[in-house]
Amino acid sequence: MRSFRRTVCARLRSIVAAGVLIPVIGATGIAWLAYLDVSLRYRHAIVTPDKAPERPVAIVFGAGVYPGGRLSPVLADRMRTAIALYEAGKVRKLLLSGDNRFIEYNEPAAMAAFARNQGLPETALAYDYAGRRTYDTCWRARHIFGQDSVLLVSQGFHLPRAVYLCRQLGVDAVGVVADRRFYSRMPFWMMREALARVQAWFDVHLLHPQPVGGEPIDIFAPDYRGDNDASVAQRLRP
Repeated sequence: MRSFRRTVCARLRSIVAAGVLIPVIGATGIAWLAYLDVSLRYRHAIVTPDKAPERPVAIVFGAGVYPGGRLSPVLADRMRTAIALYEAGKVRKLLLSGDNRFIEYNEPAAMAAFARNQGLPETALAYDYAGRRTYDTCWRARHIFGQDSVLLVSQGFHLPRAVYLCRQLGVDAVGVVADRRFYSRMPFWMMREALARVQAWFDVHLLHPQPVGGEPIDIFAPDYRGDNDASVAQRLRP
């Protein structure tokens, strides 16, 4: 009888283990395939600044801004790369997309101040105050700002996901690498990016999150206000 009980218990443990392991293995496999799809599908559409094609707009993705408005090294390099594209005649306008959920934190305004200090005219700048995630920036580029052909300016670790999201959301995007130095936090960013790429795949194909919407904005209209319009920023805060 004891032998029978031991056999039954062993079989039950095997069934339970299989019931746990099979979904875990399946989920891991799906996540790996999603990661590979985001990482590899549009790698041909990522170029260095000298190889960048001409497009009407370069989207610059926001990143960290220190107290007082100083840009983090990553964001400063994105802006320097975007400014160089503008000065080379590759783009007509920079769309500065970043987070402004809180009144004391305004990535687009800090990016614009940096650009003006580098000599760019206000007419070269456009603002997206609700670029809280890469997905949001790409969605709003198409549905709010009406852009379907753009350059994306960011570091190499981020561009596969950025290009993937924009192209999947209807924007013909080419990524322009903005790496200009060694970044000490790169190992951490790469680990975080691996998870973000999986999330991006699920956002595009299954979840379809809704970014901040609004009325269409023509950033090339003669009356477009290319300054830091506080009223617009305020409407986009929660």
